[in-house]
Amino acid sequence: MKHLFALFVVVLAAAGAIMVAAPGVSGPSEAQAAALERAIADALLSLPHYGVFDNLAYEMTGNDVTLLGQVLLPITKSEAARRVAKVSGIGKVTNKIEVLPLSPSDDAIRMNVYRKLFDTSDLYRYAMGAVPSIHIIVKGGHVTLEGLVSTKQDSQFAEMLVKQLPGIFSVKNNLKVEK
Repeated sequence: MKHLFALFVVVLAAAGAIMVAAPGVSGPSEAQAAALERAIADALLSLPHYGVFDNLAYEMTGNDVTLLGQVLLPITKSEAARRVAKVSGIGKVTNKIEVLPLSPSDDAIRMNVYRKLFDTSDLYRYAMGAVPSIHIIVKGGHVTLEGLVSTKQDSQFAEMLVKQLPGIFSVKNNLKVEK
């Protein structure tokens, strides 16, 4: 009886391994999906025009990727799709990245928000590196803060600083706190 149970466990494990390894049956395994996500993130983070005033995100359904977010330059949108499509193992790429409209007043708001957050506060560390961890999205005078901060207090402080600036219609705080 003990041997039958052990044999049943071995057969069940083998069947599970075959189901996971079977290509195209139900999408990538967890390890494959994690590797694809790392490759997609690397492709997006290495874009030459990706910066503090852009926000890129993606959703995966199986091997298919939908690109999301907002960018200042059309080339950033097209290059993001091109680079993600080159990642080995990616199926269809749907590009839903929004190119923000040209606006001198939005440009002025971007610079004011940048200075307020990173020049005059304790948040300067979030601007360090090739791709800052706080992203400032401005569209029609409405500001959205995207990215990752260390503490809830930093998130609240960033929102409070931006709300003090003139010429801004609204502030949306989408900053996530590290766990």
